[in-house]
Amino acid sequence: MQKKHVYVSKDPSQHGHIDYGATDDATWARLYARQRAHIEGRACEEFIRGLDVVKFNQDRVPQHSYVTAQLDAHHGWGVQQVPALIPASEFFTLLSKKRFPAASFIRLPEELDYIEEPDIFHEFFGHCPLLTNKPYAEFMHAFGKIALQAKPKDRFQLFRLFWFTIEFGLMKKPEGLRAYGGGILSSFGETTYALESNIPERKPFDPVEVLRTPFRIDIIQPIYFVINSFDELFHLLDLDLMKLLAEARALGDRPAKFEPKGANKEYAGT
Repeated sequence: MQKKHVYVSKDPSQHGHIDYGATDDATWARLYARQRAHIEGRACEEFIRGLDVVKFNQDRVPQHSYVTAQLDAHHGWGVQQVPALIPASEFFTLLSKKRFPAASFIRLPEELDYIEEPDIFHEFFGHCPLLTNKPYAEFMHAFGKIALQAKPKDRFQLFRLFWFTIEFGLMKKPEGLRAYGGGILSSFGETTYALESNIPERKPFDPVEVLRTPFRIDIIQPIYFVINSFDELFHLLDLDLMKLLAEARALGDRPAKFEPKGANKEYAGT
């Protein structure tokens, strides 16, 4: 078996600038062009508008400071440079401060289609455009604060709400099913699979059902949950999430639709 490449975060200069180099810039340009074309008719219109608002440079890896400035002009968000995976407490702390964690490395050209670690393309392209959408941004902010106040043993199960919405959510639109999850929209293969394959299950969004549904981070998802609008996502915060969590635990987890891969750790990444 070929050894998986280990990615290392790049450090900024004293002026906050990261030198990604020609190979990384070419990888970003290739990923951006391919995915921007691929999501037409597959991404929700709010995501497309967000891409136009953020105005990513298409030819080189954007700087964290640039993306922060673009997002801050709308709902006060920004990005924070982090390693690929961070402890859940740090992840939720950043969300509670309106800072989205973003790595400072990009995948190698030979791993263009998939890496397990969340790289800068996944986080910038997949997540940042929708932080210009108010209900989405407010959900992200409030969810970070709620999860941070929860007991550590509750955070992993609460993260299922994040996973099946922000990472792998689908939305029912008048024109058909559309993707809004960053894990879908930054992946060439999963964008098509989530929307067009007859293999995965697509369920109406129900918070208790989501809290009962296990997931794995390193596979194409076997289940997606469908919302009708970002307002539905935001109004989820009007509910007593801890009460819903208790209800989900009383009912028990749904059987996993995948083979187990070791024990889950309390880590969060995007």
